[in-house]
Amino acid sequence: MLAILLGLGTWQLQRREWKHGLLDQIAAAERNPAIPFAPDLPDFAKVRITGTLRTDLVARYGAEVRADTLGSHVIAPVLREGAAPMLVDLGWAPDRPRDPLVFPAGAIEGYLRPAEHAGAFSAKDDPAKRLFYTLDPAPIGAALGLDHVAPVTLVAIGPSLPGRFPDPVQTLPRPPDNHLQYAFTWFGFAVTLVIIFLLYARKTLRP
Repeated sequence: MLAILLGLGTWQLQRREWKHGLLDQIAAAERNPAIPFAPDLPDFAKVRITGTLRTDLVARYGAEVRADTLGSHVIAPVLREGAAPMLVDLGWAPDRPRDPLVFPAGAIEGYLRPAEHAGAFSAKDDPAKRLFYTLDPAPIGAALGLDHVAPVTLVAIGPSLPGRFPDPVQTLPRPPDNHLQYAFTWFGFAVTLVIIFLLYARKTLRP
């Protein structure tokens, strides 16, 4: 048991080093200009795509309350010359906006988000109403009448303008970095185990 606890603590320290490398990579991508999309780019790369944004083909993803208003993310495809259409998460908007949605013009910058897959406890999608709770490009694209779409989603990055929707994200995502406290927890269990064993041994071996 002591070896297992020490091993888990060491593994968390190794994960911490890996996570710091990933966070440094994300920070560097955020500082640098977006690069043209390519199929072999890693997840969460900051890229730029060009094409025709089909604002007439819109789906909604998720459910999120902001300022006491229920809303969701607006998903629309970009038709690209010589490549499969790519779905773009244009940002959050109220489900019942007071003003018309304002869509970006020209090239769209953002980060790549890998496809999600529905689990046993995932909320059920409603393709007929184009309402989705799992960000999986294939079924969303099919609901929009697209036979084939890129296997990743571009999450648009842009300025947040009051009262203007969709409201895109402003930064790349940062995964949580809790590995150090997890390591301390496992090492703490190991120290506790040693103390309990020493107390037990002292009591057992006492003449």
